[in-house]
Amino acid sequence: MSGQQRILIGTAALTLALGFVTLAQPAYAAGPTGKDEGASTEQSGGRDSTGIHAVAEIQYSGSVTKNGSTGNVTSSDVNWTPPPCWYAPYLGAKDFKKKMSESIDEAKNTPGMGGTAGTAIGELQRHYEDEYGWTDTPGYKDYNVDKDGKGMFWAGVENPNEPDILKRSSCNDIPFWVDNGEPPPPQYEEAIKPEILAALAYQHMTLPDTKVTLAPAATTKVNLPTWAWLDKATFNEVQATAAINVPGFNIQATTTAKPVSLKLEPGTDDAQTYPASGECTINTDGSIGEPYAKGKSHETPPCGLKYLRSSGDGTYKLRATITWQIAWTGTGGTGGDLPDGTFGTTQDITVQEIQAVNR
Repeated sequence: MSGQQRILIGTAALTLALGFVTLAQPAYAAGPTGKDEGASTEQSGGRDSTGIHAVAEIQYSGSVTKNGSTGNVTSSDVNWTPPPCWYAPYLGAKDFKKKMSESIDEAKNTPGMGGTAGTAIGELQRHYEDEYGWTDTPGYKDYNVDKDGKGMFWAGVENPNEPDILKRSSCNDIPFWVDNGEPPPPQYEEAIKPEILAALAYQHMTLPDTKVTLAPAATTKVNLPTWAWLDKATFNEVQATAAINVPGFNIQATTTAKPVSLKLEPGTDDAQTYPASGECTINTDGSIGEPYAKGKSHETPPCGLKYLRSSGDGTYKLRATITWQIAWTGTGGTGGDLPDGTFGTTQDITVQEIQAVNR
């Protein structure tokens, strides 16, 4: 067989195999188990496109979305993205043989499955039945049934939250075998690992809404300094965990978001911020800014703003954005940093003119 023929057949077989085993979007079941502030949920999923239960489920817990959607954290690094896909434990040898054999038989009996496509089906079948290697990849004998319970076939999993279909479907190698307790072959760089779980936990993380305390509160006066602060009690670390637990393969990663600063954006150019950058750093006790107290009306707040023009009949949209420092720890002493994350909320501010009385 020529090299070109082998490539054509390998590509067709690959497409056929992936149609059998690519995992569909997980079905999530989640419910709050913690406080509203970063309520814990548990999510799991892992049925393939035919409905067969696949054991490689990712469980999410901590402050994560309840339905598997993307969380509310925005990465400060515009070039950073969560993994679009990955390889994960899929089925044991006997289950994989049953699934693949049925799919191959069905494909063989499909009208028009001749020529290159028919040859590709035969190549794929020999790869898993007769230790025949296609595209220079060693095959398996009888789907490794004699090793059932001692390992699993791994397959590509699409990240359902990845909008780019090409990226989402890029983990497109045919299923491969991994013995229990052994790492996947090094050529599979996208094989699930703590770093990938940490990034997925980041993607699903939900940060709490944070309403900045203001004095004056929702209504202030032109040229009157407005104090802004956040108490330590409402400004805590947030954690999200992603884990896979299957026989012979158990890994997890916890991603932690730590608040470090607050940025105030008045919602109009006719305003000043304190400090001038609008960035209020965290205090040593974990709070931000300083609460207003009687007698401070003529002082400059360490964190706050001053409106220079009335909002008229409307309001200004004050945006308060918190920057969170993101880090992770995982199985085997792994860990590291992820890009800082941000999350902001807006508050309506009414700014009134100070009325003067002429006598």
